[in-house]
Amino acid sequence: MQADSLPKVYARAEHNISRTQVSENALKVLYRLKKAGFEAYLVGGCVRDLLLGREPKDFDVVTDAHPEQVRKVFRNCRLVGRRFRLAHVYFGREIIEVATFRGAGDEQNDSQIQNDDEGRLLRDNVYGSIEEDVRRRDFTVNSLYYNIRDFSVIDYVGGMQDHAEGILRLIGDPETRFREDPVRMLRAVRFAVKLGFKIDPGCEKPLHELADLLYNIPAARLFDEVLKLFLSGGALQTFEMLRHYGLFQALFPAVERSLEVEEESFPRLFLVKALENSDTRIAEGKTVTAYFLFSAFLWDAVRTQAQAFIRVGVATNIAFQDAANAVISEQIKRIAFPRRITLAMREVWILQSRFEHRQGSRPFRLLSHPRFRAAYDFLLLRIATEGVDPELGEWWTKFQVADEDEQKTMLKASPKPRRKPFKKRSGAVKSRPDNSLRD
Repeated sequence: MQADSLPKVYARAEHNISRTQVSENALKVLYRLKKAGFEAYLVGGCVRDLLLGREPKDFDVVTDAHPEQVRKVFRNCRLVGRRFRLAHVYFGREIIEVATFRGAGDEQNDSQIQNDDEGRLLRDNVYGSIEEDVRRRDFTVNSLYYNIRDFSVIDYVGGMQDHAEGILRLIGDPETRFREDPVRMLRAVRFAVKLGFKIDPGCEKPLHELADLLYNIPAARLFDEVLKLFLSGGALQTFEMLRHYGLFQALFPAVERSLEVEEESFPRLFLVKALENSDTRIAEGKTVTAYFLFSAFLWDAVRTQAQAFIRVGVATNIAFQDAANAVISEQIKRIAFPRRITLAMREVWILQSRFEHRQGSRPFRLLSHPRFRAAYDFLLLRIATEGVDPELGEWWTKFQVADEDEQKTMLKASPKPRRKPFKKRSGAVKSRPDNSLRD
């Protein structure tokens, strides 16, 4: 959909956005830019969320002032970004992001716009008017401008209608826009899940065809996107939609392989349960740890690799260490997990074999480990989905709260660990408490 030359302006009486819902600091930025003689609007997700009756996480401002001009207006301002320069105005912990209207530019001659061979934008520092800016935005529902001068909403691309109909539609030719920035494919899925919108059919077709473009995206940028995809409360639906469009394998290739070959749906059941738990905790206002969820994503790949090492005579603890190293080495080529997360993931995986040792001083050492709680919750998740003996979880559930005398009694009565602790068992599986995403 192309932007119209004349926008449709929705007066204050025609929409539900109130100035009282806008951050005081965002209002300060808008009014100060206006006082300095510049145009300034709220734009993007904050306008979209306000129309939905939701509280925006961030308030973004767009203006005709260039970044250096914004910095002159605000002493509490810092310029950031290379691909597109932005001004961040700081008010304590709150940051109001201020962007200059993006221009169309001359893509043949203008050195400020650079595309790679696949059509991906590498550099984009051409400034323009609001009419040009709207054409550079992604989805119509993210391209509505709230005008502080008269409290109206300005719509160049039919975003208000798409908003009312629950449709997620790209501005312009979908294939071209996805090629400009393949991460838009992930954003399409994220917004569709977050907003409960349907992706426009014209945007769906390229999703099935352009997944390989994600391999050109830096692993560090994909990490930020994956956090938004899976830690926003719709993880299970996001997972299913990413697989439907063929996008998931570009993010987690080892996971996709395991989902395709494993029998009896064991890994999928495990991962689905972890995603359900994550969504439930977020809905309840509880925290979710990224390392726990991503350790659940990669667990089957680690377990399968470790079992292969064990079959050729490698000791269990060494087998899991080597398997963890191998899986993480492959994964970080696609998503650059920070070291703090990969270390925590390794610990959760490696500690699983230690739950089998319930004699001597080993249980006490495990109980004092900083990742005990996460590893224990991970064990309960395995019990609920993989056929791991429920008695093991019951023993640790009791042991960690027992007094010293009871703990000693439990240790004396404990069985020796099995030789192959990760072999699946048949039979009924008891459900366990849902604590699997606690830190």
